[in-house]
Amino acid sequence: MLEWLKSVVSDPDILSAVRVTFTMAVCSTGIASVLGITFGLMLERFRFPGKKIVIRLNRTLMGSPPVVVGLIVYLLLMRRGPLGPLSLLFTIQGMVIAQTMIITPIICGMIYSYLRRSAPSIREFAVTMGATRWQTTRLIIRELRKEIYFCMVTGFGRSISEVGAVMLVGGNIRGRTRTMTTTISLLKSQGIFTEGVALGILLLLMAFVLQWICDMLQREEMEHENY
Repeated sequence: MLEWLKSVVSDPDILSAVRVTFTMAVCSTGIASVLGITFGLMLERFRFPGKKIVIRLNRTLMGSPPVVVGLIVYLLLMRRGPLGPLSLLFTIQGMVIAQTMIITPIICGMIYSYLRRSAPSIREFAVTMGATRWQTTRLIIRELRKEIYFCMVTGFGRSISEVGAVMLVGGNIRGRTRTMTTTISLLKSQGIFTEGVALGILLLLMAFVLQWICDMLQREEMEHENY
């Protein structure tokens, strides 16, 4: 088993796919987390005309087919599209844009749901303690950090498992935009199931290791707070 994985990992094409996947997933999850958390906070905090429509629209986008999002981004980035002069089509940057559009509504919707349930009581406590609006916001984020962490992990998991959108926007170019999931899809179409399964195992290991590291860091933070 180890020799099998070693032979797969030593393949330069697979190493390139791992690099592209990790780069794309980390960048898109980071950007989507900032946007999703910010929009979620604003959506819960402020009242404005059409708020219910915005909430329903965001919930719709949470379940939107990735291929549709990929097609929209493709039309935007194509040479004759509005963003064509930027030359982002078939690049990692373009794939990050597509992934960010997919993940942001998910994180925003989850954050809004958590805030709607917990934020009012936290805000009421902060007001009784004489906290400012900025201090109240910081307290809400601090109290819901576990939920925020879960949202980010969910977004990362969605990012590394995506196929359709990155295939459209990235083009699955060998050594440039080919990810682990598109490589698995290609290997399956070629009937090379052994390497495909090995790459799938490697993808699961990457997700597990990153999850384990994040859990360790969160556990250490909680232990320090207890002291």
